Amino acid sequence: MRTDIELWELAAPAFLHALPALMEIYAAAMEPPREQLAGRRSIMREHARNARFRSVIALPRGNADAAGFGYGFHGHPGQWWHDIVSGEVCERDPEAERRWFGDSFEVAELHVLPGHQGRGIGRGLLEALTAARKERTAALSTPAGPTVARSLYLSCGFVDVLPEFHFPGSPHRPFTIMAAPLPLRASGRRRPARRSPAWQWTG
Repeated sequence: MRTDIELWELAAPAFLHALPALMEIYAAAMEPPREQLAGRRSIMREHARNARFRSVIALPRGNADAAGFGYGFHGHPGQWWHDIVSGEVCERDPEAERRWFGDSFEVAELHVLPGHQGRGIGRGLLEALTAARKERTAALSTPAGPTVARSLYLSCGFVDVLPEFHFPGSPHRPFTIMAAPLPLRASGRRRPARRSPAWQWTG
């Protein structure tokens, strides 16, 4: 990752404070219909209340605007994504469900502004998010197909658990469910996220 990018961990209260700015990154990276953004913001607020929540942002040096962010949390029964995905995997292969979702860190969101993509920021965020996690595995979903994101995940040791999966309410948009053992496959020198006792970024 470029040395002009700093990674910072946000505790849940700081994440919630920064959410308006993070939503702008999400919208630029994903280009969802505008009417879906309010619902996505509500989901992110709920995610911040999950057990063992962790979030990391990427800040260019000397710039107050974040270039990317990611977050995740411990997966367990009762969570919508966890139940939908693990239920489908269990029907097909109960052993795979236990192996990948019995003790997992779920990477819920990982986004980089289009103008900052291709600089290793996504990899840096992913490595910082999963660093020192106690779970056995990491799991995530990504749009199906030969995307840049999928190539990143494969290079970090993720494998396809469900190559093409449709979430309820999204019958025309297939996703690939991927998982990897933790710690992730190393790509070289990792840069840990800093954590400030008095967070200065206002979003």
